Amino acid sequence: MNTPPLRLLQALTTSFLMLLPPLAASAEPLRQVPQAQNDVFLSFAPVVKKAQPAVVNVYASRTDKRPRNPIFDDPIFRHFFGEGGNGRQGSLTARSLGSGVLVDASGLVVTNYHVIEGMTDVKVALADKREFDAEIVLRDQRTDLVVLRLKGGENFPVMELGDSDALEVGDIVLAIGNPFAVGQTVTQGIVSALARTQAGISDYGFFIQTDAAINPGNSGGALVDLHARLVGINSAIFSQTGSSIGIGFAIPVNMVKIVLAAAKGGGHQVRRPWLGASLQTVSREIADSLGLDRPTGALITDLSAGGPAAEAGLRRGDLISAIDGQSIDDPEGLGYRLATKQLGGTASLTYLRNGKPGTASLKLIPAPEIPARDPVKLQGGSPFSGATVVNLSPAVSEELSIRGTSEGVVISAIEAGSQAALVNFQIGDVVMAINDAPVKTTRDLEQAVSRSHNYWKLTIGRGGEMITTVIGG
Repeated sequence: MNTPPLRLLQALTTSFLMLLPPLAASAEPLRQVPQAQNDVFLSFAPVVKKAQPAVVNVYASRTDKRPRNPIFDDPIFRHFFGEGGNGRQGSLTARSLGSGVLVDASGLVVTNYHVIEGMTDVKVALADKREFDAEIVLRDQRTDLVVLRLKGGENFPVMELGDSDALEVGDIVLAIGNPFAVGQTVTQGIVSALARTQAGISDYGFFIQTDAAINPGNSGGALVDLHARLVGINSAIFSQTGSSIGIGFAIPVNMVKIVLAAAKGGGHQVRRPWLGASLQTVSREIADSLGLDRPTGALITDLSAGGPAAEAGLRRGDLISAIDGQSIDDPEGLGYRLATKQLGGTASLTYLRNGKPGTASLKLIPAPEIPARDPVKLQGGSPFSGATVVNLSPAVSEELSIRGTSEGVVISAIEAGSQAALVNFQIGDVVMAINDAPVKTTRDLEQAVSRSHNYWKLTIGRGGEMITTVIGG
């Protein structure tokens, strides 16, 4: 046979395809694999040209004043070493580099919280080399997201927001960012997994995993589908070397939409629906005891009196398996699904109780702030000097991810270099008692630390555990 190999391959492929049953009609675009040699020469360039102008570089910095070292005033030192380099101004400058995505023509940029964490000055460089100062509009540490606003300029290029729930494992995606500060870079890969909940990156662990190369500097950059739509914000990698080994994680764009809506609404924090229940991961042993064929769902271990879950009729021991028809594999998955819903209205929870299925209507309301926070910044010579404390409430518990206690006083901020920082207090620590005297309000704690003590016996709640320690007065 004199048929050229390529034509023979095409003929065989056509004959094979004719034997296949017809595909069912679908509203979704058909996903195809290459069918001929010409398909190999296709390019992602049109997608990149559409998406790349909206990806920016984010430069953040903070200057800390420090005492001037007297050696810099020594004439001999100045003769040999000039003005002493960085010591000349008596300051230290910390810098951070990342990427971001323009999501509104007015100049709103989404990036990672950890890119600008602790920073005070932020600059953004566009793909066309223009640079702008930026103000921080909203920080949401729980999702590791921040919204910035560019100062000056208008009609910025914008990336269209996609739907991360429409992604499937195997879909082709592009990662765009500024790795290692080499300049705007595009890498290509696939969606390796969805709903990764054990990455330990943020409170709402529900990540898109991809093998598109993500490296330091890519944080806050775009994960893009083949329609040039944003489907995720690149946030972290799993690596033992610090460089990409093909396991990267991105925050789903459906979470980004909630944070962006809060920023556009003028809020400085994101208010989310409150479940009012403590949840536990289902182990194999629990699954066997419940008669399940596999460990899945979120088990209710405790309920807040008067909370949405209790009002919906849920009980301890109920196993939540779905919300609005979307299956739940673990507590993190339920937390993500609930957090991506708008306040107001209701959501339908599917649960299992004593082996029988049921449904409950959950009100989508925020956690109440009762009692009021009444923030106090503690000073003086106590171990708490430099810490800001607030009264614990359901809203504060949700905000700081506090579990195991429902009342008391919690540390909400710690001044760098303060006594509280040196003692290694952490944000989210609950102050239960001082010298065995219970602490119930911020004013109780303020009064307790205003007195001198020969020693400080501190009882602290951290991560659901009680810690007691003694510090000399």
